[in-house]
Amino acid sequence: MLVTTNPQRTLWETVLPPGYQDLPAQLASVDALLDDPVFVEPYRRHFSAVLGRPSIPIETYLRMMFLKHRYGLGYETLCGEVADSLTWMRFCRIPLGNRVPHPSTLGKLTKRCGAGVVAELNEALLGKAHDAKVVKTGQVRTDTTVVAADVTYPTDSGLLVRAVTLIVGLVAKIHGLGAASRTTVRDRRHAAGQRARMISAHLKLRNDEAKATVLRITGELAGFAETSIADATRVLVNARRYIAAHPDTVTSGLTALVGRLSVTIERADRVVQQTRTRLAGDLPPSATRLVSMHDPDARPIAKGRLGKPVEFGYKAQVTDNIDGIVLDHSVHVGNPADGPLLVPAIKRIAKRFGLVPAAVTSDRGYGEAKIEAELAEFGVETVAIPRKGKPSKARRDVEQAPKFHRLIKWRTGSEGRISYLKRRFGWDRTLLATLDGAETWCGLGVFTHNGIKISNLIATAASAQPEPATAIGYATTPGRRGTGPPGAAPPSEEPAP
Repeated sequence: MLVTTNPQRTLWETVLPPGYQDLPAQLASVDALLDDPVFVEPYRRHFSAVLGRPSIPIETYLRMMFLKHRYGLGYETLCGEVADSLTWMRFCRIPLGNRVPHPSTLGKLTKRCGAGVVAELNEALLGKAHDAKVVKTGQVRTDTTVVAADVTYPTDSGLLVRAVTLIVGLVAKIHGLGAASRTTVRDRRHAAGQRARMISAHLKLRNDEAKATVLRITGELAGFAETSIADATRVLVNARRYIAAHPDTVTSGLTALVGRLSVTIERADRVVQQTRTRLAGDLPPSATRLVSMHDPDARPIAKGRLGKPVEFGYKAQVTDNIDGIVLDHSVHVGNPADGPLLVPAIKRIAKRFGLVPAAVTSDRGYGEAKIEAELAEFGVETVAIPRKGKPSKARRDVEQAPKFHRLIKWRTGSEGRISYLKRRFGWDRTLLATLDGAETWCGLGVFTHNGIKISNLIATAASAQPEPATAIGYATTPGRRGTGPPGAAPPSEEPAP
């Protein structure tokens, strides 16, 4: 059952001194921004209005997720800090004397609602900014980056050992619940771990004989994984038979474990196949290469960085404006080309705000004549994107124009915007697996970032407006107002004789 707001204030809050009931300026502006029912609407379809256990108040959840991504806190640390701070408890709308939500509740709610709800939250936030007339879409800039997945550096041997470990653990849990108990599976975790340590010892030698030994041991690990897959497949078949034969006594936990075992077998088989391909002297295609057993959507991405020539995760695109508000962002599997991502982003911005940006700029990765032509056809007046390759004389004249050069210099700030998102709002590494998890994580980071920017702009715009007059000056001449001396008595409202 959906709960949107917390109950009324408790008696403890009435005895607090006035200073302890105020919020800092930034939290107060964000609190006022989030105090809108539009941010609750995306959650309604995930809960019943009358049935089920009450959820935590959505206004509390949103504010706690804001604090989490604003300060880079884990769920446990976040709940502890909120419980320990009167200011944060008041910001999160938790009455004194009430418990702070459990960390697992926050995590489950985040995964349950997913990226779709986060996208609607960002749309609602940008809509409020548009209504407040604080969003400028005259010129926008776009750049891409890699959001790392929460994985260790993937190696064939490490993935094979992980596959064997997962299979043995899941089979043991299924046996513990009484399914396929007579289908035995040999525990090869010790043997697999021993050979992985042998690989580490031989890698230190760095000679041809050591390389041959490493390949031989890797082949043995692939054999262990293949045997474990065959054993687990028999367990899977018999477990499904057990579930079909006992539909009234089977628990949902057993059904979930059988589903997890099926997925693990499929991923382990992919790891074995790409290992065999590498042992045969070929390279598995990076577009489909599995680099993690728990995050199948993460891919190796080469962006040309000296410190990290290859990164493992997702490719993300960010489009912001002159005030630093992220007008559009997207997360993609693998390493798609930059150019085809630009026009859809500009179209989404135009649809969102009802106005086509007048100027669009980006780096050379987007520099294609086709992209520039599509943007011009869509209504963009100025496109400042350096072309790939050696430009012609006519193109050099275009790129050396003062306006083009000014936009290119401004474009470099998009790298700073991405760096800011990585350092302060969690874009350096997504802690949620799969593409949906990465979109959720990055979307919450953008929601927090834009919440701060937009609330500050709204507060600045409100303070810049002239205050309404509180008194009216009166003229000495009857019937004329606004020219009399200060303190002059108002004329009589009775008609003149």
